[in-house]
Amino acid sequence: MSLLDRIAATILPGASDKDRANARLQIEKLAAGETFAEDIIRQHKQIEQLFSDARSSTGESAHSTVTELAMFLTGHSTAEEAVIYPEFSSHSSKVHAAMAYDRHAMAKIELAKLQKLHPGSKEWRQKLGQIESAVQRHIYQEESNWLPDVIRFAPIDERRRMSVAFRDHFDRFDHA
Repeated sequence: MSLLDRIAATILPGASDKDRANARLQIEKLAAGETFAEDIIRQHKQIEQLFSDARSSTGESAHSTVTELAMFLTGHSTAEEAVIYPEFSSHSSKVHAAMAYDRHAMAKIELAKLQKLHPGSKEWRQKLGQIESAVQRHIYQEESNWLPDVIRFAPIDERRRMSVAFRDHFDRFDHA
């Protein structure tokens, strides 16, 4: 967990399942027709499913699922960092953009550490839970505040450009 995550977790309690579900519902409504946001939300759902799959698997299956999660999350992160986070800086907050980059870096580091642990061990499960919790907080912030700001405040031509560029960046990454 990064220093920023530790500070945020201390100052702000984690969102409840109800809060996350409400934020998801609201962003899905706001994102209708905004391809970049629809793609991000769909990918968030895939990331959540991969965490669930990892928690419920054992042995080689758990290792394979975590490898798939790491690859998918890296492709998702790379596309967000290249296309979306500069817009956070312009249309939401430079602090939000900095936090987002930091959280992505920490998730990648922690996933690499997780892949070195024995799947299913107590240490592996704890690390998986810590990563999942940090990713949940990050997704909640994106869906409840940062993406809505970009949708509301970025000009339409910029949002169209982001839709094409986000998909292009994600598709170039070998996350299969």
